[in-house]
Amino acid sequence: MRILLLDDEVGLRRTLRMTLESMKHECLEVGTGEQAIASLQKNNFDIAFVDLRLGNSSGLDWIPKLLQISPQLGIIVMTAYAGIDSAVEAMRRGAFDYLPKPFTPDQLRMIIDRRQQITGLSCEVDELREQLKQYLPEADLTSKDPRMQQILGMAWEVAPTEATVLIRGESGTGKGILARAIHQQSKRKHRHFVTIHCPSLSTELLESELFGHTRGAFTGAIQSTEGKVAAADGGTLFLDEIGDLPLAMQPKLLRFLQDKTYERLGDTQTRTGNVRIIAATNRSLEGEVAAGRFREDLFYRLNVFELQLPPLRERRQDLLTLAEHLLPFFSRQSGKEIKGFTPESEQFLLRYHWPGNIRELRNIIERGVILTKDSLIGVHALPTQLTTATVDSSGQPIPALGEGIRLGSPISLEELENEHIRQILAHNHSLEEAAKILGIDASTLYRKRKKLGLANV
Repeated sequence: MRILLLDDEVGLRRTLRMTLESMKHECLEVGTGEQAIASLQKNNFDIAFVDLRLGNSSGLDWIPKLLQISPQLGIIVMTAYAGIDSAVEAMRRGAFDYLPKPFTPDQLRMIIDRRQQITGLSCEVDELREQLKQYLPEADLTSKDPRMQQILGMAWEVAPTEATVLIRGESGTGKGILARAIHQQSKRKHRHFVTIHCPSLSTELLESELFGHTRGAFTGAIQSTEGKVAAADGGTLFLDEIGDLPLAMQPKLLRFLQDKTYERLGDTQTRTGNVRIIAATNRSLEGEVAAGRFREDLFYRLNVFELQLPPLRERRQDLLTLAEHLLPFFSRQSGKEIKGFTPESEQFLLRYHWPGNIRELRNIIERGVILTKDSLIGVHALPTQLTTATVDSSGQPIPALGEGIRLGSPISLEELENEHIRQILAHNHSLEEAAKILGIDASTLYRKRKKLGLANV
């Protein structure tokens, strides 16, 4: 635990610090309330031991001031003048506990252990809430696929280190699941795993979400918040879809990655954050750098240790195993006893292209469970995109280009070209990028786009 000691008696304070450090805690001594405030503004602490009498002031008066800066702080009031009234008043003002002097190391250890248990439970509750939001069954990270096995081996090697990890992969490949697994294998596993979704907020709100804000920093900021960097202190901060981080936020994140310092929105006080960074993206960050939408220096700061998750269509050996792993979860949820899939439905699962990856597989299994009245999921319970999937001469799935249009479909080259142009335009940010991919100049693409009635795409 990171512990702040506020006591104006130097000898007692140092004795307490030595005792706590012998218990493997990290301590900082201060002699005044003002020094305690300054320390909290720069660093995050789990516990503060506060003496009831601080020179001409009362430790009770400092409790709300300390909690205003660090709402999650566990304040333990110490006093040689123990009394019921002062204990009740300390709790009323927000203290976690009350410790009469003199106290033994065992009493000290007991009160810290209790605070650790509460902090740990709070962390578990937060993680359960995050999982419930996603409403996902327990993750299965076993694999028979050699490429996936290699990636998982690399993940378990980097997990115990402090290295920044960048997880790449298409949407739905399980980047968040792998990030959480790395955290659980790390030395920080007993602290928080905190997720921030980079594309979900405006620049101002994202900065507030990440670093916190002071009261009145912007319209609607009715109270101060710590932010997710502070919430993840000692643990892991997962930056989901980092490729969508607004350009205006990138210098601030870069600075935090470089020296672990930041300021809350509306505040000038510099703080430090002890977090490990794991980031994920489904974008080509090299392409974003070339297009001027992502800072090159930030890219290199994030890309310390890269893990590239393969799409589900390249993990055929794992597909049925993953499906069977998801099946009991949705069966229990629906109150059914579904034991597996018919041979015909298994073949359709195997031949499908899976553009939505594991997330799409999850949705299809859930749908199949809902529609199935027997003990096995049959073809009738599968959606039409599976049952109409086509394969090439080697039996490999052929990806769809559009509604009813696939490679090898009985259509003209012009229809195939038009659909291909539509898809490329839909997945690229500029006409120049799309033209480069298609191998034609921008003016030619402009004319083709206009002919297709896509002038506003």
